[in-house]
Amino acid sequence: MKSLYLLLLGLILSLTATADPALITTTLKGHITDATDGEPLVGVIVSIPELQESTTTDADGNYVFSALPQRTVSVQASYLGHQNQVKKIDLKKTTQLDFVMKEQNAMLGEVVVTGLTGKSLMKDSPTPISLVNADMLRTTPATNIIDALSHQPGVAQVTTGGGISKPVIRGLGFNRLVVVNDGIRQEGNQWGAEHGVEVDAQGVSSAEIIKGPASLMYGSDALAGVIIFHGDPVMAHNTIGGEATTEYQSNTGLINYSLNFRGNQNGWVWNGRWTDKRAHDYHNRADNYVVGSRFREQDVEAMGGYNGGWGYSHLTVSIYHLTPGIAEGERADDSKSYSKTLPFQQIHHYKVVSDNAYYLGNSTLHAIVGYQQNRRQEYEESADEPGLDMMLHTLNYDIRYILPEKSGWKATVGANGMWQRNMNKGSEYLIPGYQLFDLGTFATTSYERGSWSWSGGLRVDHRHVHAYALDDHFDRLSRNFTSVSGSVGAVYHVSDNMNLRLNAAKGFRAPGISELSANGVHEGTQQYVLGNGQLKAEQSWQVDAGWDYTSRWVTALLSLFANYIDNYIFTARQGDQQREDVPLYQYTQGDARLLGGEAMIDFHPVERLHWQNSFSYVNSVQRHQPRESRYLPFTPAPRWNGELRYTLIRDGKTLDHTFLAANMECNLRQNHYYMLGGTETATPSYTLFGLAAGTDFKHSGKRLATLSLSATNLFDRIYQNHLSRLKYIGGVNPDNGRMGLFDIGRNITAKLTLYL
Repeated sequence: MKSLYLLLLGLILSLTATADPALITTTLKGHITDATDGEPLVGVIVSIPELQESTTTDADGNYVFSALPQRTVSVQASYLGHQNQVKKIDLKKTTQLDFVMKEQNAMLGEVVVTGLTGKSLMKDSPTPISLVNADMLRTTPATNIIDALSHQPGVAQVTTGGGISKPVIRGLGFNRLVVVNDGIRQEGNQWGAEHGVEVDAQGVSSAEIIKGPASLMYGSDALAGVIIFHGDPVMAHNTIGGEATTEYQSNTGLINYSLNFRGNQNGWVWNGRWTDKRAHDYHNRADNYVVGSRFREQDVEAMGGYNGGWGYSHLTVSIYHLTPGIAEGERADDSKSYSKTLPFQQIHHYKVVSDNAYYLGNSTLHAIVGYQQNRRQEYEESADEPGLDMMLHTLNYDIRYILPEKSGWKATVGANGMWQRNMNKGSEYLIPGYQLFDLGTFATTSYERGSWSWSGGLRVDHRHVHAYALDDHFDRLSRNFTSVSGSVGAVYHVSDNMNLRLNAAKGFRAPGISELSANGVHEGTQQYVLGNGQLKAEQSWQVDAGWDYTSRWVTALLSLFANYIDNYIFTARQGDQQREDVPLYQYTQGDARLLGGEAMIDFHPVERLHWQNSFSYVNSVQRHQPRESRYLPFTPAPRWNGELRYTLIRDGKTLDHTFLAANMECNLRQNHYYMLGGTETATPSYTLFGLAAGTDFKHSGKRLATLSLSATNLFDRIYQNHLSRLKYIGGVNPDNGRMGLFDIGRNITAKLTLYL
């Protein structure tokens, strides 16, 4: 293992060497106009995803890139209210590239995504991918980044108050879903229901959501899919920029400040961000204030590096600090303090990532090494001495070679994995100290010919986990897991506006340390959890099928899936048994079958009006079981989302992209729940309504600021989401006889961003 690390270190040092002065570079420039009136467009975002560079058009609609390598790249133009455009060019032959931007209608625009096999157009992916761009993130009211994504079809969240959200894709979450940030998989304590994702929402410029098995490039744990967070793209040569953002939410008194400054001076690039967010306890009409739901988040991130004709080398350092309260069922008439009170958690996440690419003609050698330290502490009796204190060290590594495209073929080969070491430093324990080594090798390929786009690949994974004994609390455990994953799929482009998709995949996931060896109280969920050292690895077989149609007035998409998982692992309540005065849960496993999909239709009857609807459904069952243990826990309810949006002003001189919107979220009754031992209960249906408005402020063709206003749960509905952990905390409210804690009531959000 040491030899592998030394090899990776030597490779990275070679990639970060000073650029060869004799290396030939080129310049790309262009002019962008509006298709309707031929006028130049100001502020169009032009990006080259393969090179991680971006710029915007000036007051005359012109853009320019300099010091680019002479290779084949995709150039993407994006402008709010217009269709995305992507053009592939050879920089050896092309130095001028113009775009004519068409008004946005219901037609799907092209967009480059990371996908399953590397950079490609989203329309060529055989599995469904959702892209949430910067404008969508900016205008979506949320308390954290997962909350912002949870409105996407097929995506849900397990919540513990407003500060903690865990992503769920098609009914699968926790260790079955990989989150990628700063180029590496985010590793904290994602197995815990009361532990969120340590990512600053303000530092995310866009997010890709890959639904379905994506283990080939991202590791064996990606049975459910992958969420990829992209930071701010590198700016064009000799430009600087930045922004200042402030946000307020009425229900929790949430106050959020974020400052960003970035630039590019002769290829030397930098990006820095500071964020401070705080909120008091939220309230609703059933519980009034939910004590312990307050939180504070502080984030600092800095990136520095060099972009040249030979490639790029970036070093990113980040510090994330979250202080969430722990809700134990107490309710109050007034709880507007931002100060931490017992009990509470402290989560610190430190990360250093070296991201490097070296261009070899039209091929690329890409290497990433990252170190993460996650420190989780729980304070129950004292604000100075934690009871639970866990420190997790993770070293991630990823090296891949992207071969040049030839005769429609693209291919990537590589290896990635991680080393982990967890240490218990407190007087209380959830999991043992352990050491883990994970290594996977993979090869992916894609091929385009005529109306067909094919893609697929193979991966071999090996994981070794060793848990250390601790008195009579934890037994020594040593396990090895090895398996092969694979995927093959195709897209048939029936016509310019219709596509058919089909993909089959085999996935694998080794049980995590919590599932194997847990033995302790989860304070945030009020459960005592026991692991099971005899668990087998999960094996998944999934088929995805899709259809999409787009025209000037309507877009429709349908994605269906069937997923069979052998040895599916979950926790089940052990009847009335208790330990340390809380219910006892234990990990078990069975054979699972998940069926479902998503449907979306967007009507665009007139130029400025969009009426978008989506429906998500998943049926998760444990095969060959009676009714009380038939349905798997943490299965989202069927959900219908709708939005009616009207653009008041487009391409205005002072106000621009001004819109009004009304939205609805209808969660149907969830009768499919795991009832054995009282593990779950049914959840009634509910419908929430909201309003939103927003606009850009411009001067002399330059965007100066963006203002967005929104109201969620407009009619102050009393409800519980089926995946809310607080649904099972608090017992019966003596004032109204309602069981458990309810979700947040009416909330008004105002967000202002100033562009520097």
